[in-house]
Amino acid sequence: MLTVAVLALDRVIPFDLSTPIEVFNRTRLPDGRAGYQVRVCAPQPEVDAGSFVLRAPWGLDGLAGADTVVVPGIATPEVPPGREVCDALRAAAADGTRIASICTGTFPLAATGLLDGLRATTHWAAAGLLAAAHPGIEVDPDVLYVDNGQFLTSAGAAAGLDLCLHMVRRDYGSAVAADAARLSVMPLEREGGQAQFIAHDHAPAPGGSALEPLLTWLQDNLGRDLALADIAAHAGTSTRTLIRRFREQTGSTPLQWLHRARVRQAQHLLETTEHSVERIAAQVGFGSPTAFRDRFKRTTGVSPHTYRRTFG
Repeated sequence: MLTVAVLALDRVIPFDLSTPIEVFNRTRLPDGRAGYQVRVCAPQPEVDAGSFVLRAPWGLDGLAGADTVVVPGIATPEVPPGREVCDALRAAAADGTRIASICTGTFPLAATGLLDGLRATTHWAAAGLLAAAHPGIEVDPDVLYVDNGQFLTSAGAAAGLDLCLHMVRRDYGSAVAADAARLSVMPLEREGGQAQFIAHDHAPAPGGSALEPLLTWLQDNLGRDLALADIAAHAGTSTRTLIRRFREQTGSTPLQWLHRARVRQAQHLLETTEHSVERIAAQVGFGSPTAFRDRFKRTTGVSPHTYRRTFG
């Protein structure tokens, strides 16, 4: 069982606080055992959570020995954390603990200097403030989360779910993460990035669930050699209109969505079968094992063989 310490700071955002607690507490391994023990930690006995006050059962000493520390968002990101908070996070990092932030929780983590020289994200509305306050960080406001290995950051609200499910998958594989996602009524991996949620003066008007039948058809036909023209023909529209609708409703292009769906299916096959990489490449619709290996590594960060050794 792995231990997750959730750090509740003053003016913590309740949604961000509850996300890791619920996701990790509900994660179960194939034999029914709990995957995680969760500690809620705070620098003082009572924490101001805006509309209520909470009592944390652990102090900052609860960060010691944890496998993961999660820093939820705070409503006052411009207020720096106390020295004792920064010291506790730095000590955890020095011990090799994985540290993740949700939404504006990136700000207290950034205050430690641990993100300097790294790419990071936060809620799109606070990205400019983060970049101005911490010029040593490469702020990417367009993504749902950034995984640097030991340090991970996510965008606001629901992106915290994406990040927590990503960490479950890193720890226990896609099958366990998929079960956790179902309990959260979330897809294991959402398409597109934070850019699709940024408010513009003239926001595009998405067509609701109009793409759902097409996405289902694509999912059922991953092994076919599908070109953009084939997808547009099945949808009964032009390629230009298809691309526009995909960007509006998924934040990606049809072929990007298809490639990622194929990689997700390949992950499942690598975990649950002994099929060769060459066979899996053909099963999920890649024209050659070389193209499959390249796409798989660009999407997951590791080769198919490494993924199988880790999660198979």
